[in-house]
Amino acid sequence: MTAADRTLTVLCVFWTVALVASAIAPYDRLTWFMEVLPVLIAAPVLVATRNRLPLTPLVYWLIAVHGLILIYGGAYTYARVPLGFWLQEWLGFERNPYDRIGHLAQGLVPAMVARELLLRVFRIEGRKILAFLVVCVALAISAFYELIEWWAALAFGAGAEEFLGTQGDVWDTQWDMFMALTGAIIALLLLGRWHDRQMARLEAKPGPGS
Repeated sequence: MTAADRTLTVLCVFWTVALVASAIAPYDRLTWFMEVLPVLIAAPVLVATRNRLPLTPLVYWLIAVHGLILIYGGAYTYARVPLGFWLQEWLGFERNPYDRIGHLAQGLVPAMVARELLLRVFRIEGRKILAFLVVCVALAISAFYELIEWWAALAFGAGAEEFLGTQGDVWDTQWDMFMALTGAIIALLLLGRWHDRQMARLEAKPGPGS
């Protein structure tokens, strides 16, 4: 079993346990499904690509944490997550900030996935253009997710209110994208060198069958 297989096994176990626990009695079943859908899509994709393009442990674990954030938010809906209420009281916020955490991760994690693919698959060499493209990808994903929320509102009407989680904030969309931008910048500034070292070790290993 390769390192990627071991990491993915642990990741899938974590996700499976969390999914089962969150599915027992979610606050709103439709919201739960819509929030965990990215996890249900990502898991088979990661398993299918583990041999052809195994990712670095850092990126796998970031994806795992992001998945848990989605699952936890889906169980309660983002506006009712207990951790968010604790942060709201501790930091004196006007609203439950768990949604902001989710969108921060929505920028940070896709940024790291994009960084790895741009370097290893597309062989982008210039660090400035790399940073620019990583931020663009993160913002594009964030914007597309906002479109999904809009489509959900059109399709389900009041039934999508829990999924949207705006909590009465008319600037919620702009805040969501700003948090995604912040997450992408944090990823580049704080995780870049660590990521480079892991990619160097991964690229140095012989591939399957070699």
